[in-house]
Amino acid sequence: MVETATPVRDSMHSKLTQSFAPDYLEIIDESEDHRGHGGWREGGETHFRVVMRSAALNDLSRVGRSRAVHKVLAEELAGRVHALTLELEGT
Repeated sequence: MVETATPVRDSMHSKLTQSFAPDYLEIIDESEDHRGHGGWREGGETHFRVVMRSAALNDLSRVGRSRAVHKVLAEELAGRVHALTLELEGT
């Protein structure tokens, strides 16, 4: 079985873990679902869904939570990542 390199996903995981110490974190590469659509590139890692639960999000509004995640992932969003779907909860 050949493992696919996931440098963007790995970077996102590391940054979100360091910034939010989540109780739960799942990062799903949905790029293949967007093949042929805007922003899609060969090799994937362009469209992600982040599902995260963290006490660090407790005092933030829904918009505040999104802004906090976008700030942490600014480098990825300015680069390869075209779309980011967020499912964020406090604990």
